Amino acid sequence: MSDPAAKLLDDFLHRLQRNARVRKFLAVMLAIASLCAVVYFIYDIVPRTYSLSITGGDILSNRHYLAKVLQEEAVNKGVSLEIRPTPGSLEALALVDEGKLDLAFIQGGLESRQQNVVHVATVAPELLHLLVRPDIKEFGELRGKLINFGAKQGGTRVIARQVLEFSGLIEGIDYVESNIGAEDLLTMRADRLPDAIVLTSFAPSDIADFMVRQRGYRLLEIPFPGSLALRLGWVADSKILAYTYSVSPPVPAQDIRTVGVNLHLVANRNVDPRAVYQVLESLFDPALESRLKMKLNESELTVPSGFALSEGSRHFIGRKNPVFSAETLDRIKALFGLILSIVSTVLLIFKWFKGEPAGEPGTERKQDAK
Repeated sequence: MSDPAAKLLDDFLHRLQRNARVRKFLAVMLAIASLCAVVYFIYDIVPRTYSLSITGGDILSNRHYLAKVLQEEAVNKGVSLEIRPTPGSLEALALVDEGKLDLAFIQGGLESRQQNVVHVATVAPELLHLLVRPDIKEFGELRGKLINFGAKQGGTRVIARQVLEFSGLIEGIDYVESNIGAEDLLTMRADRLPDAIVLTSFAPSDIADFMVRQRGYRLLEIPFPGSLALRLGWVADSKILAYTYSVSPPVPAQDIRTVGVNLHLVANRNVDPRAVYQVLESLFDPALESRLKMKLNESELTVPSGFALSEGSRHFIGRKNPVFSAETLDRIKALFGLILSIVSTVLLIFKWFKGEPAGEPGTERKQDAK
């Protein structure tokens, strides 16, 4: 700064300093600003509650049940979840992207073009269940049959069509597709049911259990999940254990191979990261695992879904980092330096507001004039 400009600024500050009213006004403004800062930081650390909306898809699906259990457990963490059923993963993704839903359980293997959706957690693999009438013994015998894929907006339909296409079966040429919902399947007359039904679920599945025990369906092995996994990254080589759905007669009679598809929890990117953190605490709580009767592996939380990892998930993962890690120590040193700077600034401001010593007004001005 040039000497004339510095002199003008110094003169202006001294005039303000000698004006008691100006000093009082600035002191009040500084006090209000400091109070606002204190209130903000207190508000930031005080526990709070959140109200979010979530979908687990169809009301008869295992995802809906998972959402229901999560809803009941999340209350203990200060999160109120409103469950809104949807026909399938595609519609759920669209609603989350539009901000009409906060959270959704969706299956993997779907295109991830939505810009406002972020990945919260990979929960566990679901299994593709291929239920068929007793006269269908092999995969190739699906040719010419009526196969139900569930809702057109459901992710199961996307998965099933890719599996059948890999086997050489083309929709409209080699088989006929139907899109009957789970509730309708359970109430339909047995003679009107499709030849085959495809669904994704944890095992055992309530719907599969009903179709096996009450409608005489059996589980058909998908013989090529390993080969399909080489082409599609979201596919896992999984199996359904023998006797899962019936002991006499055994269904399946032996362990059968099938396609595994990861179940993901996603959120709208504008959901408060602290709310996401609380949801994750509830999701991986032992109490929830006990009610589900299955282990949720927290180490697989970041298995990719195609969406960017949410900030709340990053905080959740980082909670187990050592308290006195190198990064933490660097932050402490930076905070200490910041505190010293603030104290020094406050002392200078206090000295300025105190004004010139009594009985010596304009001393510095006279010295400057000489």
